This record gives sequence, C-alpha cells and structure tokens, in this order.
Amino acid sequence: MNPELEELDYDTLRVQPAQQNLRLDKCITDRMPQLSRTYIQSLIKEGYILVNQEKVKPAYLVSVQDVILIFHKPAKNTSVLPENLPIQVVYQDQDIAIIDKEVGMVVHPSAGHYEHTLVNALLYHIKDLSTINGIYRPGIVHRLDKDTSGLLVVAKNDFAHQKLALQLKDHTMARTYICLVKGVMETKAGTIQTMIARDAKNRLKNAVVKENGKQAITHFEVIHQYAQYALVKCHLETGRTHQIRVHMDFIHHPIVNDPLYGVNNKIQYFTNQLLHACELTFIHPRTEQKMTFKSELPTYFKEALKTIKEG
Repeated sequence: MNPELEELDYDTLRVQPAQQNLRLDKCITDRMPQLSRTYIQSLIKEGYILVNQEKVKPAYLVSVQDVILIFHKPAKNTSVLPENLPIQVVYQDQDIAIIDKEVGMVVHPSAGHYEHTLVNALLYHIKDLSTINGIYRPGIVHRLDKDTSGLLVVAKNDFAHQKLALQLKDHTMARTYICLVKGVMETKAGTIQTMIARDAKNRLKNAVVKENGKQAITHFEVIHQYAQYALVKCHLETGRTHQIRVHMDFIHHPIVNDPLYGVNNKIQYFTNQLLHACELTFIHPRTEQKMTFKSELPTYFKEALKTIKEG
C-alpha cells in the first residue's frame, strides 16, 4: 500500500450479499450516492480506493469477502471552517467543554478531510478553543476513533490545555470504556500489558510487538457474559492509538463490528463498532476539583445487546 495513504482518513465498506459480482465502481456509488461514478472511477485509478489492501481496476467484480477502503483524497483548500453540526455538549465553563461524541464522527480534520469533523462543529458552537495543537486540532486534548462513541474533554484555552495534557501524560486522567467482544472470556478481570506499534503488514492498524513499541496497559472487567459474547469494561492506564481494539484482539476477543481488528466479529443487522467511552475523570485545570462525567450506552449499542443470546 502507498505510504502516502497512511495519514489520510478513510471509509470502510463491506460488500453486501446483494452486491456480489457488481463492478467495484457501481458497488461504491450504490452505497455512497453523494459521489459520482466518474469521481469514484478516478479515485480507483489514482489508488485512493483499495480492495483488500490492493489497488484494482474500476471493473473489478466484488465479493462478500472484500473489504473496500475509500481514502479521502487531499483537497487543495486546507482551511478549517465552522460548521453547524449537531454535537452534545455535556458540560461547559470558561476553561473546558465535555463532549459526548456520536459514532461515525471524525474528531479533527486531516489531509483530505477538512469538513464535517468535531472540530468544525466546535468552531461553530464554542469558538474559543486552545491553540496548542494548531489550526487542525484546536481544543483537542485527546481523541476518539471515528467509530468510537462517548466522552472527551475539550480545552477552551492554552492554560487548560497544558494542565489537561499533563494529566494525560502522567496517567491521572481516568478514561473508562464499555465494549462488546466476541467469545467467552477466560477470566472475569485482568490487565493486558504489552508494547504497541504500527502493524508492519497493514499500516492502517497497530499491533502488539515485542520491541520498538510503546508501552500500553489496559485493565478490564467482564460486566456480563453472554453465550457467544461478553460485555466488558476497560480502563486505560495508557492511551495508545487503537489501544483497546488492539488489546482485545490480542487476547482473541475482538470488539464486535470493529472494521479493522478481528475475524468474524460481526453481529447481523448491526454495523456500528461496539466501543463506547462511558466515563471520564480528571482534575479541573483551574479549580483543581475532581470531576467525573458519565455517558449511557447509545441506542445502537443497546439495540445490539437485545439481539444477543444469554449464556
């Protein structure tokens, strides 16, 4: 895969049974009607659309096993503009804002994706944001993956940003997630401690490595064991990219509907990744008071749980 694609955001499409043996360009335009077929064909030819990590032709006939990656081609206009996008602001004062992010929303703009992100919405709804992370990440202290929902704290000035960033660095900011994973857990609670680095075989992923990685520590607890799945609470001691997703896959219990990690980890009729940032605790940068925020499981997560058989 072209190394230049590594820094680009992308969409993942999985071929539906009804689309078996369709041309690749037709398959994509059927699913993404906002994009013209001509534009899709140009993206395929330029290598911005891959099938199973490989470059193919527009006439390629897709199968249900295929994973299609559609990379966001870099735009000439790199300005980040405010957008009136709906976001849930849980709390706000002069220094911070707590956002409950919906699944599917990218946190900050990047090469080829300058619109429809949380930052675009923040610029519209909040305006006063820290500048430490530059024009593409104003206010962003930490992030959530596009396919992960839940809580994150935003800094409204550089003073707050520096204080919050220090808490991330020394692991005093507590972040807790709930996820649904595949399989029966061998133990009710435990700690996963590994090193994590970029996956040498797939540059879109991270992986557990034996050397030349960063330490990653995840504590987990089984909340409920189903017949074929487990509802798990995870507490991050470190905050590596994709950490929970990598760690759960590493112990052979991938997160359900994760588009990158795990095999055969899907639930029928549901497509959203079942990973939710449910609790956030930190010390307020100015008042120095301990603050805790909690977020209920989103509707799509609750609906998915209703379809699962008990043990």
